[in-house]
Amino acid sequence: MKWTISQLQKYRSKDYPIDETVDVSGIRETDPTIREVSPIHIFGRADIDSSKVTFHLTIKGHLVLPCSRTLVDVHYPINVETTETFLLKGLDYETEEETHQVKGDVIDLQPIIEEILLLEVPMQVFCEDSGEEGAPQSGKDWEVIQEEDLQKKVDPRLAGLANFFDQNDPSGE
Repeated sequence: MKWTISQLQKYRSKDYPIDETVDVSGIRETDPTIREVSPIHIFGRADIDSSKVTFHLTIKGHLVLPCSRTLVDVHYPINVETTETFLLKGLDYETEEETHQVKGDVIDLQPIIEEILLLEVPMQVFCEDSGEEGAPQSGKDWEVIQEEDLQKKVDPRLAGLANFFDQNDPSGE
């Protein structure tokens, strides 16, 4: 999603339509909780004038994240509308909106889209099915066991004390 300024200036005072699908799987390296990223569909328009380019975009796709309870994969849909403005020249006046400076002669939306997707990742996500089949049942030096499977083991050093109260009291009481 790169354009040179000269490419975009051809569409000055017109809407430049955008409809692309991009691969942003690189965000998995930035956020290891993201297990998978679908191809992201980006559509919208760009408004170009002499001093700035404004992109009005809708970003759609889905992320695969771990469930906070069971660690199973959860498909988390992404549907974000954003407006990004690139200043073509260093302007002297203050603007209320957040803007980006163009570096060189190329406008690259890829890093901005990746940043928006990373900001959309929730702190916790839960799967709809609360069954326990997805939860890990064992790990390093541990495993889940049922209470009825648990057999009470007595420390062999204390095995003699188990029969202490079963013996008859010699005093006759």
